[in-house]
Amino acid sequence: MAILADAPGTPGRRLEAGAANLRLISDAQLRFQLRSLAEQLPSPAAVAIGLAGASTESDRARIRAAAAKVWPGTPCLATNDLETALAAAATSSAKPPRVRVLVLSGTGSCCYGRAADGRTAKAGGWGHLLGDRGSAYEIALNALKRVLCAFDRSGAWPQLGQRLLRVLLLNEPDQLTVWIQSASKTDIADLAVEVFAAWKNHDKMAAEILAEAAERLAADAVACARRLARKAEAVQFVFAGGTLLKQPHFAQWTGRAVRRLWPRARIVSLRREGAWGAVALAKQMLESPDLQRSSPASLSPTEQRNPRSMKLDRMPLDKAIRLMLSEEAKVPPAILAERRKIERALRLIVRAFKRGGRLFYVGAGTSGRLGVLDASECPPTFGTPPDQVQGIIAGGQRALWQAIEGAEDDGEAGAEAIRFRAVGARDVVVGIAASGRTPFVWGALRQAKRSGAATVLLCFNPTMAIARANRPTVVIAPAIGPEVLTGSTRLKAGTATKIILNLFTTLAMVRLGKVTGNLMVDVHPSNTKLRLRAVRMVQTLTGVKAEAAEQALVRSGWIVKKACQRLRR
Repeated sequence: MAILADAPGTPGRRLEAGAANLRLISDAQLRFQLRSLAEQLPSPAAVAIGLAGASTESDRARIRAAAAKVWPGTPCLATNDLETALAAAATSSAKPPRVRVLVLSGTGSCCYGRAADGRTAKAGGWGHLLGDRGSAYEIALNALKRVLCAFDRSGAWPQLGQRLLRVLLLNEPDQLTVWIQSASKTDIADLAVEVFAAWKNHDKMAAEILAEAAERLAADAVACARRLARKAEAVQFVFAGGTLLKQPHFAQWTGRAVRRLWPRARIVSLRREGAWGAVALAKQMLESPDLQRSSPASLSPTEQRNPRSMKLDRMPLDKAIRLMLSEEAKVPPAILAERRKIERALRLIVRAFKRGGRLFYVGAGTSGRLGVLDASECPPTFGTPPDQVQGIIAGGQRALWQAIEGAEDDGEAGAEAIRFRAVGARDVVVGIAASGRTPFVWGALRQAKRSGAATVLLCFNPTMAIARANRPTVVIAPAIGPEVLTGSTRLKAGTATKIILNLFTTLAMVRLGKVTGNLMVDVHPSNTKLRLRAVRMVQTLTGVKAEAAEQALVRSGWIVKKACQRLRR
């Protein structure tokens, strides 16, 4: 869905393309839809685009990138269809309430609330396999399950089942199992019409299915309200979607359930398409002073050009090799200059581990990958539980091998990642951001600080100013200078990051007694090489021969410390 505003001060124009889910269409398909709109409005003053599935900053970046190709230079607000629907409801309200909750039930379902202070809450919207409570899809699927269950238990085929077979042109229940294998979400959801028709014909089973769906939808709606409003506060619940708007009795049941759970509920139906909400958002954007961009902040050293490598593309290989190695040699001295801060961070980490806390690395791109790498090496090297050291990378698992556009710009996603790991006062969160400015990392650090965790920022921008309210517990910022290849932080910044993370986990584990001398005595010997190493460690620590060391290890479950204790008795 795409909506455009003509110019400041005008009523705006609403144009709509196919309401596809962003997650299910390619960038080329998205651009094709937008170009069809551009034929009707080639030179808008601003564009607001709301698409289902646009929940993260990387999703919104995809939309903005597509819009930039279709309407170059035009301001674009990218969001999801839930926000545009709420904005459409706001345009028809003379005195908007402090908290408004959208209750959407169509083929799928979702409840989404927004408070006047900008806080949001969502319940449902997980798709038909994991959620869609109170949707047409769930109503129809439950109907299919109920008629089959009734048939299994009584041997009699219910009247509702007769309706379903008729509309599908099937002859017997067994054919349902074949049909549903290839049925789409929409194919199944379409059967909800028959459930409503059966209810109007006084079908008891249909009535029970619809009542349960209304209760589930109301419970999700009120769950959003509870997260945004005080218990006695008036909240506006905006009903939207075909199942609620086209089935007034279902809307009444859902409304009664909402009022029972939230007595001060104000129920309204969305009278205008959600597209009109995007018109309002586009106009707000045009009127916002944020459109007047301030001058860009000074470049981080990681983004500046290195004067020594200006002719890198013309250098002989021998000279280029010497240059890169000489630049890498600057890393250890720069890290050593930050040793007091590194020591302070290490003490926080050791304290956290002794209190049963955890260490989290948070980063995007190379920084995130290095954090995940260091975390994944701790269990086999030191025998730690897998949750003691954890890596969080912007964009999730796929970002380990593929760049996820816009993921690092989503500060809210960073905060959510911390919240969903239940970070608390016993934990330490290390944000890794080469430039020091990555929004995903800062979102995580701010949320960690609110949760009472100790926070560490590792960056390579020593002159960056940080407001006192946002300042992490420790800031480590080695002055490594510009990269040989401008902006390629997988080079010196990556090397420095790896070294510092090595210091964090290795020396913390030493302090926890997981190292004897310089031997990793808590190693998990999961392969032949590590088992031979374990045998050598037992030999070194006890003075026995290899055969005795191996026998002790076998009897001790290949735990080096236990094997040594057994041999010393």
